[in-house]
Amino acid sequence: MTKIKEVITILENLAPLAWQESYDNAGLQTGNLNDEVKGVLITLDCTPEVIEEAILHDCNLIMAHHPVIFKPLKRLTGSNMVEQTIIKAIQHNIAIYASHTNLDSVIGGVNSKIAHKLGLENITILSPKQDALLKLVTFVPQENTEAVLQALHQAGAGQIGDYKNCSFQLSGEGRFLPTGSANPTIGQVGKPEKIIEDRLEVILPAHLQNRVLEALFKTHPYEEVAYDLYALKNANQEVGAGMIGEIPIALAYPDFLEELKQNMGLTTVKHTVHGPGMIKRVAICGGAGSFLLNDARRQLADVFITGDMKYHEFFQAEGHLHICDIGHYESEVFTKEIFYDLISENFSNFAVLLSKINTNPVRYS
Repeated sequence: MTKIKEVITILENLAPLAWQESYDNAGLQTGNLNDEVKGVLITLDCTPEVIEEAILHDCNLIMAHHPVIFKPLKRLTGSNMVEQTIIKAIQHNIAIYASHTNLDSVIGGVNSKIAHKLGLENITILSPKQDALLKLVTFVPQENTEAVLQALHQAGAGQIGDYKNCSFQLSGEGRFLPTGSANPTIGQVGKPEKIIEDRLEVILPAHLQNRVLEALFKTHPYEEVAYDLYALKNANQEVGAGMIGEIPIALAYPDFLEELKQNMGLTTVKHTVHGPGMIKRVAICGGAGSFLLNDARRQLADVFITGDMKYHEFFQAEGHLHICDIGHYESEVFTKEIFYDLISENFSNFAVLLSKINTNPVRYS
């Protein structure tokens, strides 16, 4: 028996809720974490039609990219699509889970999927997240150093890019005087003590602070653990908005547009006229990415692919790069494959289905 919370854990290991933007509402929208999963339906948006589809196929968990509840609800009367969706889901005991800007922000998420579709190489985060890292410093008796380090690494500390189990170690003399009701691991109450200790330093994502400190306290031999936590200004190169990479062979802009349409399943692209003659360096952002236009320019992209660009924003390209607005839905529709692959690879005791409903509210005629 697989519970809903087990499926969610797999998704949040890839895209922790801590990485969502402040305005977002990713996470469980309806349902009980402890319910058994009967089937999963995957969609970009959750609508009443999608709920009907879930009922038809006996799926009691819907995985969506966009949260159905984005703003606080003051009433549930069925007066709009959001309320109708929530009411129908609750009536049929269907859980709805959304992984939104947190999935946009991670390697292996939305923008990684677009980069894969376009065949990009040398991919990096376009705008890495700031103020999202901490440094932990602690002092450990030398005979306990390896055990403490191993526990910290298992808790998620010490990951820098493609390098795991990163740490710094320096030996020195620690001094202390046990007093009162202290129960020292080393030394005696009322007697000054000194011991050779290792100073350990590791970097960790801020949202893992509690988990890492718990591992430290559990494995450190001292009754009172000396440690420092520092907020870092370093950008977290593993998390952030958009991505940038290169196509293997530079293409003339008209040829690139044809490749773009073919790879993303498009019939039309809204794009600038003036820009670089050849396209090599490609910046991308699924959904509405106009806020990253300056980052794309700063990183010398030849083209910026996103959705929901406004008329006057196209002027901001100023001949420095091309803008290709492929549409919000069109830029994110392959997100469903991320959910499907991740759940299918980890669970085999229930059906995982891709919704057949086109939830795109925009049509071209």
